[in-house]
Amino acid sequence: MQDYEGFYKEAKELFKGRVYKDYLRCFAYGVDASCYALTPKLVCLLKSEEEVIRAFALSKKYNTPLCFRGAGTSLSGQSSCDSILVILDSSFSKIKISKKAKSIMLDAGVIGSDANLALKEFNKKIGPDPATIAAAHIAGIVNNNSSGMCCGVKQNSYNTIKSIRVILADGFLLDTSDEKSISEFKKTHKKMIDELLALRAEILKDKALQELIRKKYKIKNTTGYSINALLDFEDIIDIITHLFVGSEGTLGFLSRVELECVEDKPYKACALLFYEDIIKACEVVNTLASLDELLGSAEIMDYACLKTASKFKGVPEFLKSVKKDTACILIQTENDNEKLLDENIQKIKNALSAHPSSLPLRFSKDEKECASWWKIRKGLLPIAASARKKGTSVITEDICFELKDLARGISELLKLFKKHSFADNAILLGHALAGNMHFIITPNLNDKKEFENFSNLISDMAKMIASFGGSIKAEHGTGRMIAPFVELEWGKKAYKINKRIKEIFDEKRLINPDVIISDDKNLYKKNIKEVTQLDQEYLEGCMDCGFCEKNCPSNKLSLSPRQRIALQRELKRLQNLKDEDSKKKLKELKRGLKYFSNETCAACSMCEELCPIGIDTARLALEERKKSSKFSQKIASYAYENFSTSI
Repeated sequence: MQDYEGFYKEAKELFKGRVYKDYLRCFAYGVDASCYALTPKLVCLLKSEEEVIRAFALSKKYNTPLCFRGAGTSLSGQSSCDSILVILDSSFSKIKISKKAKSIMLDAGVIGSDANLALKEFNKKIGPDPATIAAAHIAGIVNNNSSGMCCGVKQNSYNTIKSIRVILADGFLLDTSDEKSISEFKKTHKKMIDELLALRAEILKDKALQELIRKKYKIKNTTGYSINALLDFEDIIDIITHLFVGSEGTLGFLSRVELECVEDKPYKACALLFYEDIIKACEVVNTLASLDELLGSAEIMDYACLKTASKFKGVPEFLKSVKKDTACILIQTENDNEKLLDENIQKIKNALSAHPSSLPLRFSKDEKECASWWKIRKGLLPIAASARKKGTSVITEDICFELKDLARGISELLKLFKKHSFADNAILLGHALAGNMHFIITPNLNDKKEFENFSNLISDMAKMIASFGGSIKAEHGTGRMIAPFVELEWGKKAYKINKRIKEIFDEKRLINPDVIISDDKNLYKKNIKEVTQLDQEYLEGCMDCGFCEKNCPSNKLSLSPRQRIALQRELKRLQNLKDEDSKKKLKELKRGLKYFSNETCAACSMCEELCPIGIDTARLALEERKKSSKFSQKIASYAYENFSTSI
């Protein structure tokens, strides 16, 4: 039996007023960037490893599941829960760079871009480069086995991890960079070690399973656990270190990571290639793949991407004139030497002569111009979200094919869009060199027919990709969206290994249950966010990405801009309901928003700087202050208007 009240009573004493059960904070802190809406029963804001160990002990004592949250930028529901949400405060922020910047130690709460900023003077960076790097915490990046636009598979989290510091379900703190910690672990966790090595032995006896695992990880894949760790490594510490990569907070708490630093070459050039449609662009990708040593990245975008992006500030003017169906590939090449960079550019031009661009080939070494091109790609998700119709949700999925199957796979996906009535509002983009494509759809999930279309699309898509031997999840993590399809992609034998990994680390399923491993085959279509239209038109585009939070001075003191906007939606939703529970919650929100949304907002508009679509959440507080000070305004206005006669 789950005893949340027992957990709360003990936790509020242990964690000194940083445990919340009021509806306002539980709802607000429960918001993440995914399409799921789950409200935790309790929220714990923890500031040390010791507190996390105590939380694990309470979880075990009261049989209450924990879900660990970083920045909440995850898109597949892996940081959502209806149990106990654990959030880190700013204490988890230490950065330590090794000699000659060969590796970097990062506490769980370090933002990815801050790690790169610390490495900039060494011309180094971390390998993974997700589009959310300016907001995502490093623990989230590693827990999702993030890759990104430039790192491919070679420099993703899995292939650049060196060590981890992790708290297991029983409270043991394992530091895989510390021989003393390793020695103690081997003495106290023999059963865990034996079970994991037995799983490895099982794989080594099965050649077909080995072949499947190797094939699956030649391309981007975040479906299920990183079971390739059981094949890639012999040493148990290496195995455990790599199993935690991509584990989505379901095996333990990742407190610190050490990543290999990779070279950040100073000379860069970009080019835009245009083709008649997305299928033609996919066919060109094989030529680009042959230039792998020259290209840092190649990002593919369909016509819907270009059309959507053309409406926003800071993107190239020529986007407004591209013909219907035109697709684009943004490529980047880089080098330590500018002369060698120029040679790279010429080699790329020569190779692409067989695939002439439908618009003039545009190569640039100008940093500002290249940044404007990258702005198209990096901002596409929130930009598409802001352009959606009122009342619609943002669903984004990411899939992967072997390059030989990319054009055919995308052709099949387009057929599914048409079959399920998404042909007119789907957006396709991706990391071309990896065969990794993302799509964005914006259905009205309050509408029964559109909800069925969404559900059927996800199910049919999973079956189609599995038939190609591709990845149903390539980057964003399995989460709640793909947990019901892990067995479909991997087959019974490999899925059994995934389940055993979860059981070995978390037998009672108290750590982030239903993420990666779930018995609920309908999980992906449950607890979907209900999008309520707002009175404040300027807030409508928000999709809860959380990019704004880094700049907000009141984040963690009270609430962040993302949370304040989400509460406005919840306020409006509750106003439309007449049951007693909704009335009670509505009353609480109205009372609480005075402090959480108005009084603690600095009204500095710093959130607007980081928001991809320029939402100024400060207006909420300023409008409220204006309403509540009408009498004072009248006095001030009278004094101002009569200043010359009042002295």
